[in-house]
Amino acid sequence: MNEELQSLERNHTYTLMKPPSGKKIVGCKWVFKKKVDGSRPESLRYKARLVVKGYSQVQGVNFNEVFSPVVKHTSIQVLLSLVAIKDLELEQLDVKTAFLHGDLEEQIYMKQPEGFEVVEKENHICLLKKSLYGLKQSPRQWYKKFDSFKVSINFSHSNYDS
Repeated sequence: MNEELQSLERNHTYTLMKPPSGKKIVGCKWVFKKKVDGSRPESLRYKARLVVKGYSQVQGVNFNEVFSPVVKHTSIQVLLSLVAIKDLELEQLDVKTAFLHGDLEEQIYMKQPEGFEVVEKENHICLLKKSLYGLKQSPRQWYKKFDSFKVSINFSHSNYDS
């Protein structure tokens, strides 16, 4: 849990402030998971993730749009075909804290994680600056950040003759 909170702090996910009057404050909860690295049972580790109780958000108040980025199977097939035909190398990456990179457009207020309240600021709340898992708008905000990076693809290869 400490590792998760440190990640939230490193990404400047929220700032603590006194609760504003008349604003809805959403709760949060911890989600725990056992993770095994590959087929080695001795690599068992426990993971904790702080999740916003997004089910209490109201459309038009706390968020405007819900979005779920998906890919068509034909797009993957075309990409893999090009890689095979042109004898290219394909790399993929996994972003552990993907949603934490999406900047929020709305003001979302969240309670401090239970058991991890900041000393002498126990009555403060978190003003979210970045998306967290559980928010209705998190997938959209992450996709907007991802889409803002322009990547050029060069299909040239030293063993390939045009």
